[in-house]
Order: sequence, then structure tokens, then C-alpha cells
Amino acid sequence: MNLRRRHREEAEVHTGPLNDILFILLLFFLIVSTLANPNVVKLSQPKSKSDTKAKQTVVVSIDANKQFYVGTTKVTIDELKAKLQPFLAKEPDQPSVVINADKSVPVDDVVQVMRVARDLGARTVLAVDKNGAQ
Repeated sequence: MNLRRRHREEAEVHTGPLNDILFILLLFFLIVSTLANPNVVKLSQPKSKSDTKAKQTVVVSIDANKQFYVGTTKVTIDELKAKLQPFLAKEPDQPSVVINADKSVPVDDVVQVMRVARDLGARTVLAVDKNGAQ
């Protein structure tokens, strides 16, 4: 009687192709993340020939329906001051509020945002389209 165990080969998992797949997925997500646009609120901006560079502390957007956004968060004009304070408190230097308004928005709404920013001690910058005046 032969009681010796037969030597069986154990199953192996080959992980070589797994590294290639993970590398390709990593590249895919890196490329897709660079194409993502942080400005989700679509606006038609007024046009200008000159371009002023300013450090953006916070962006306030006003769309054609007169809806206000701080970043991408929808707010009312009454809530605007309370929502801007945390962003402006983080900036030790001169904070700036970039106003990104649709060209059909009345000037009164833009001026309201400018007044709130002035009350908080921030500088305001109006975002315009770089393609020239029309």
C-alpha cells in the first residue's frame, strides 16, 4: 500500500496584468479630472478688451434668472453676507470677491453683491469674456 501523498501543484494567481490595468485606470481618472470644469454655473459674460488678473478668494455667480451662487451653492441675497464671511476670513491679505454675472443681469444685482463685499472689507472684480468688446 502506497501511503505517500502525491505532490500537487498549488494554484497561483498571476498579478502581472493587474498592475497594467490599475495603471491605465489611474491615467484615465487623472485625465478626466483635469477636464472637469469647476465652474458649473453656465453664464454668458459681458465682453472686454482688457484683462485684470486678481487672486480669487471666492466666486459669486448670478445667472440669467437672478439666482445667486457662492461657488456652486445657491443662496439668496439675504444669505449672501453670511455665506461669504467664512471664505473671506480665511484670507489674511486683501480678500477679493469675483462677480461672475450673466450679461442680461441688471446692474442693480451686481451692485448689491459689491455692497455686501465692501461691507465685509473685500475687493470686487467683475469677470468678463476675454474675446473682446461687442
